[in-house]
Amino acid sequence: MLECMSFTERCNGVFSACVDCYHLTDSVDAEVQNPYEYKSVDYYLFLKSWIDTVQWHLEDIIRNPVIDPGAALLVKRRIDRLNQERTDLVEVIDSYFLAQYAGVEPLPWATVNTESPAWAVDRLSILVLKIYHMRQEAERCDAGAAHREQCREKWGILVEQQRDLSVAIDQLLEDIAAGRKYMKVYRQMKMYNDPSLNPVLYGKMG
Repeated sequence: MLECMSFTERCNGVFSACVDCYHLTDSVDAEVQNPYEYKSVDYYLFLKSWIDTVQWHLEDIIRNPVIDPGAALLVKRRIDRLNQERTDLVEVIDSYFLAQYAGVEPLPWATVNTESPAWAVDRLSILVLKIYHMRQEAERCDAGAAHREQCREKWGILVEQQRDLSVAIDQLLEDIAAGRKYMKVYRQMKMYNDPSLNPVLYGKMG
């Protein structure tokens, strides 16, 4: 069955299942229940979506105007850790693509894309989250008709974006497989989390 699906159909299915799974408890402290084979690409896609979903709700929490400053700092640091984990996972997924297309010889006129496949998949994961939550807003019983209508319009636009991005990602993968494009992955090399590169951190260590 999976062989008949496009890669983005697979992604969208995993992402939607993950978002639904998270909302069974709707808790940022819930333990991830990853149903996929360990270290399979679906396992990493699910874990990526779980991190995005937890981070989404932490971003809501930290915007509470009456949040205790100490609690806010802890939430901010947790968001930072999750963002690093998210970046690391994107690189793992790109490694999967690199292995998939390692034997493809790019055509002489092949071009590189503006972003790697996994970073495009990262945007797809966020879109699935936006669609879920915009649908919730569009169906809110305690909101006014104008609010619901506005959110229905935005929901429709998000679904269109998901469809367009899915087509673009699948086309990119087809082009890489055919040698019309080639992958070039630049590791993120984030500096602020590295004690040897962030001057505030290494200044304290001296």
